Amino acid sequence: MNGYQITFFTQQDKRHHGQPIGEWLLMLAREMELPGATLVAGSEGFGYHRRIHSAHFFELADQPQEVQMAVNREDAERLFERLRQEGVHLFYVKTPVEFGVLGD
Repeated sequence: MNGYQITFFTQQDKRHHGQPIGEWLLMLAREMELPGATLVAGSEGFGYHRRIHSAHFFELADQPQEVQMAVNREDAERLFERLRQEGVHLFYVKTPVEFGVLGD
């Protein structure tokens, strides 16, 4: 199947509706019945403002996070429309991909 791999970049302390954005995106994908999504915690990174974000033993709020999903074109359009409606501010990468399942 052809579609997109979409990766959203955020950090643990960024929130939407009182919930960490990474977790909110995961629940949104489930609510929208997308095929799947994965929340990945990073150890260190930096973004647009060049500030280092990292997961320290005492301070996980600044921990970088990615939410990744592979979706078809229609699901991608629905997802981005919903995010526009929600007014969420997120950096993302949307890459054309081929995806599928192997085996039984």
